[in-house]
Amino acid sequence: MKSVTTTEQFNEVINGEQPVIVKFQAGWCPDCRRMDMFIDPIVEEYNQYQWVDVNRDELPELAEKYDVMGIPSLLVFKGGEKTAHLHSANAKSPESVTNFLEDQKE
Repeated sequence: MKSVTTTEQFNEVINGEQPVIVKFQAGWCPDCRRMDMFIDPIVEEYNQYQWVDVNRDELPELAEKYDVMGIPSLLVFKGGEKTAHLHSANAKSPESVTNFLEDQKE
């Protein structure tokens, strides 16, 4: 998963042709580390998305703009617009993440 480290990079990624999933996280977050242990196979399975990682502490203005109140959070963007948000309380297991992604299918 590619890390996005600037607002410019973020805007470029979310405005691309491919739908994007942005994982907001932070290095000190134990739930984020737990998600890191199970997310790779999910990223492979849902490869119709571009997956990127944002450190909430490095880009707090993006977290605020997109209502990221807890981490880890997964946000889905299509054409520059946020279309879905898996909040941290619901992002604690592979099943919860997979169910969220299945709900995004058109």
